Amino acid sequence: MPSTLRGADIVVRTLERAGHTDIFTLSGNHIMSLFDAAIETKLSLMHVRHEAATVHMADAYGRLTGRPGIAWVTGGPGHANAVGALFTALGQETPMVLMSGHTETDQLGRGGFQELRQVDMAAPVCKAAWMATDTATVGMDVAKAIRLATSGRPGPVHLSLPSDVLDATVPEDTVIWPTEADFTAPAMPLTDAAADAVLTMLATAKHPLVIGAPVLATARGRDLLRRIEAALTIPACLSEGPRGFNDASLGTYAEVAKRADMVLLLGKALDFTLKFGGAPFAADCRFISIDPDGAILGRTARSRGLAFGCVADTYPAAEALIARGKPRDPTWLTDARSCFDDRPAEWAGLASKTQGMLHPAQVFRTLQPFLDRDPDSVLICDGGEFAQWGQSLLRNDRRMINGVTGSIGSSLPMASGARVVEKTAPIFAVLGDGTFGFHMSEIETAVRLNLPYVAIVGTDCRWNAEYNLQVRDYGPNRTHGCELNATRYDLVATALGGHGELVTNADELHGAIERSLASGKPAVINVMIESIPSPVVRRT
Repeated sequence: MPSTLRGADIVVRTLERAGHTDIFTLSGNHIMSLFDAAIETKLSLMHVRHEAATVHMADAYGRLTGRPGIAWVTGGPGHANAVGALFTALGQETPMVLMSGHTETDQLGRGGFQELRQVDMAAPVCKAAWMATDTATVGMDVAKAIRLATSGRPGPVHLSLPSDVLDATVPEDTVIWPTEADFTAPAMPLTDAAADAVLTMLATAKHPLVIGAPVLATARGRDLLRRIEAALTIPACLSEGPRGFNDASLGTYAEVAKRADMVLLLGKALDFTLKFGGAPFAADCRFISIDPDGAILGRTARSRGLAFGCVADTYPAAEALIARGKPRDPTWLTDARSCFDDRPAEWAGLASKTQGMLHPAQVFRTLQPFLDRDPDSVLICDGGEFAQWGQSLLRNDRRMINGVTGSIGSSLPMASGARVVEKTAPIFAVLGDGTFGFHMSEIETAVRLNLPYVAIVGTDCRWNAEYNLQVRDYGPNRTHGCELNATRYDLVATALGGHGELVTNADELHGAIERSLASGKPAVINVMIESIPSPVVRRT
């Protein structure tokens, strides 16, 4: 008799054959067949404490490698817990695949166990979402998900896997196995004619500006933008955060935009982060868009109008411009770069005025030399005001932030996911005390899986970003609901098996970081800080 395979066996063998052996997961009824099937493979299942953490870990994996991170969760409530985290990955254009167990197909519409319209739920926060229906072709579903996650504008993809599809057996010789080509889509290059048209238009501008998409927020992408500046002598920046022209990483970004007379959107959508092309851009500023998604070109044309637009993948398009471009007078680039790099001189001396607390600037002046020790260091800046100071003051090519969606809470599982990729270099997560509460249980995951990192928690005992919104919009006498306790987050870490440090004086921080790195454990440095608004850079 011919041998048979379960759908679960086909899924795991498909992943193994394609080299996707790092799996971020949380168990549950609907996917236990996958756990069983994985025993016979080289798959490494990293079991977390909350389903959203599987997505955040896969997100970090995808950002650092460019290959899709793979997350497995169970159906119903497990899927619901994971879906919200997809929004962060979507905003940052991260390749990843969420595979969720699902109610049996013959129970759909009959009130099956944990029945939920999972595909409909995931669709708004994914590039694509669908349910597998055939055991013999489920491997092709897996390959399609990986292909879609990495092609065009990368992003998360969802595949629901019904229990009966996973449990059913089919003769091995009837399985339709994907080929290597099924996992990848051909790149969409920028044609020579289109590249020359773009370069000719840029040459007519006095103050051109290149704005890159979140997909370029990697070491490779940042290097690409520097190469654009060198080859074309045109300033290039990365639009990856929710604060737009107040991006803490970009100094007086609005001043550059105000002077720009032509903007090349390199895979970057003309969205709220760019004020949809309105002020500070001048009314006569012209826009060029190179985008892997034709629908984005159409949206941009309707919103602002396009001087030129074409469909091409972001990285190949940039390489074509670099190869065919010529340098120009560097005066504008020098001026724009000085704006991006602008930080007030007085920041070098900022210090706390409150005993037992640090100013955020003191924290990051101390941290930067540790990042500089290893060029492969990874930095994760998560969320509100404290992390905004980090984004403004710290320099690191392998930096990940919460992204254009403005979500918070991902940094601890992302640090674990980063450690799966980066085996030796330091990994630092910077987050506030409110943010820490989202996934503090994942410290136990990191301890159990031996995934060390150092988390620096700025504790000011409030949801500081929201507090400052209340002050700005409603007045200082109408703030409420934002206060937190002075919790010993360092002791939370030690209770979960990690390393903990409490810092109340600037002189203590350097030693705390050294000890945390030396511990070889997931470490939390609980730094008591003044409650300071996020930094704002204004030129005088």
